[in-house]
Amino acid sequence: MSDQQQPKQINIELPKELNATYANFAIISHSPYELIIDFAQILPAMPKARVQARVLLTPVNAKMLYQALGDNLAKYERRFGAIAGHGVGNFDPRTGTLGGLQWTVGGDEGGENE
Repeated sequence: MSDQQQPKQINIELPKELNATYANFAIISHSPYELIIDFAQILPAMPKARVQARVLLTPVNAKMLYQALGDNLAKYERRFGAIAGHGVGNFDPRTGTLGGLQWTVGGDEGGENE
């Protein structure tokens, strides 16, 4: 017998009624105990993004996701070529400016936060 442990297999259930959500923007925040990723949609000529989904992760799970995203993006680029850098890296966290627009996180039209 080998002293190495065999990796555990996890069966993933994907419910038929699960709706897919499109996001082209993400807001990431954190506390000492969790990372929060809000996935949003930005529409052309509309300087307002509506959050479509919120995912909370432990720091360990967030790091595993970070590593998995890096690995999968590398595989994608090997297969399909480099991903164009349009808009990549031009967010200024000091001013909240992205793509020439000022972004703020707020509530609904009434100005109330959740």
